[in-house]
Amino acid sequence: MRRIFFIFALLLALPAVAQTQPEGLQPLPDLPPPPQVGESDTSLEPQVVITKRGNDRVEEYRANGKLYMLKITPPHGVPYYLIDEKGDGKMSRQDSMDSGLRVPMWVIGTF
Repeated sequence: MRRIFFIFALLLALPAVAQTQPEGLQPLPDLPPPPQVGESDTSLEPQVVITKRGNDRVEEYRANGKLYMLKITPPHGVPYYLIDEKGDGKMSRQDSMDSGLRVPMWVIGTF
């Protein structure tokens, strides 16, 4: 019984011993402030405009004011993309945003 009491007292004292600081420690210096985001950085982000054309939902993606991609979602919900690949203003249709590699995929379950 005395051993159990001794072990229990030792376990209660361990956190107090662990909290003591070793000598010679110095505080960490303050962190520098985060870098400021300039106004020019916001122009690099793509701008997205979402509109309705009939029953379709159209998302226009622009970078530096130039339209480079359209995402069209018809009412049945399977979207397709029109992409300006060469930058000449001619859009080509892509049914998905992949690299051309066709891997077989099956829907197991949806939520």
